[in-house]
Amino acid sequence: MKKILSLLLTITLFTSLLCGCGTRGSSLTEEEKNTIVIWHDKEDAVSEALLTELNRLIPDVVVQLEYKSNLTEALKMVGNDPNAAPDMYFFAHDKIGVYAEMGILAPITDLIERDVLDASYVSMTLDAAVYKGELYQLPIYFETLLFMYNRRYMPDDQVPGTTEELYAYMEKKTQGGHYGFVEQHSTAYYSAGWIHGFGGYILNDNGEPGLNLPETISALEYHKKFVEWMPGESEYATVNTLFQEGKAHATIGGPWLVSASRAAGMDLGIAPMPVIDETGLPISPYMGVQGVQVLRFAAENKTEAVTKVLNALMQPEVGIALAKVSGCAPAVEACYESEEVTSDDIVMAMRETAAHTIPMPNRPEMDIMWTVVADMLVDINMSGQDVSESCQAAQSKAEDLIRKMQ
Repeated sequence: MKKILSLLLTITLFTSLLCGCGTRGSSLTEEEKNTIVIWHDKEDAVSEALLTELNRLIPDVVVQLEYKSNLTEALKMVGNDPNAAPDMYFFAHDKIGVYAEMGILAPITDLIERDVLDASYVSMTLDAAVYKGELYQLPIYFETLLFMYNRRYMPDDQVPGTTEELYAYMEKKTQGGHYGFVEQHSTAYYSAGWIHGFGGYILNDNGEPGLNLPETISALEYHKKFVEWMPGESEYATVNTLFQEGKAHATIGGPWLVSASRAAGMDLGIAPMPVIDETGLPISPYMGVQGVQVLRFAAENKTEAVTKVLNALMQPEVGIALAKVSGCAPAVEACYESEEVTSDDIVMAMRETAAHTIPMPNRPEMDIMWTVVADMLVDINMSGQDVSESCQAAQSKAEDLIRKMQ
């Protein structure tokens, strides 16, 4: 379908032929059929908790977790080579389209009935993993951005419920080296929440950019007045340092900020996203779903062992164990019957916020959009260029780059 993906497919198929891998499926030993290799890029606490649960639930299957620092690129290169590729990989849902187009993924429904999945999972986590009508991921947990505040400066009764209340707080409190609110304002992942809150989008389900939509333009014009009260630099390190050092009263950040903020001694508060006064909708960020994807070779040649792993991952105790070490919300509905989950204010805040989130697009075109949108936001928020003109130019650039992919 896409030239880039076709080139990758050609390279990996050529590698497979050189390796003589085409007939390996019929020559697997029983030990090989019962060994499942899972690539991941998670921190040790997550991988150790996952392996502990899998070993306990399916002791008859040998599960090997292998850390890959550059998992996505490694998988592009070896995905069609069973000698080098894993059987599964544990990663976010947003790269599904790339690997589905390469032809290396098996639909999860080839191994687990869809009605069983529907009865077990938070529905939006399954929706996020659908690409061209096929479900390619078994969700494990999900994460989204949260509205966080430092109770030392922003008491619970002063937490803004609307964006205009947030703006008034910023006007009043941004002084003397302190900021009322900061965020990574010129990053696509963060600005998406404002765009969605106006009914716009970066990329729709058909792979079409929406940067020049009236809703998108209105969102960025409105957001710009908030940016004026934030520091000019908005990269990850600057924003997080300001918040953790108590120089920013509130921010929008992910669960990964929680432990560092608490370790710094902060009395951290979590609140629902402010509602945008102009639309009546809350700031609606992207949601990411972490889960396992199955490579086609493993699904066809290690069917029994792969199915056992998938069934084990569906057990509530797996989601509970990972929620405890990751701070993210389990994808299995039954996990929310556990006090270990419901007593975690971060997890439950994420569950509540997720009701108003949009799954990150899982189409290959999104790789283009991250860069195009970032450049557009720099033009608007940091270079002072006209919002409408910048959006129109970015839309044209995105459309041109997407055409070249086809």
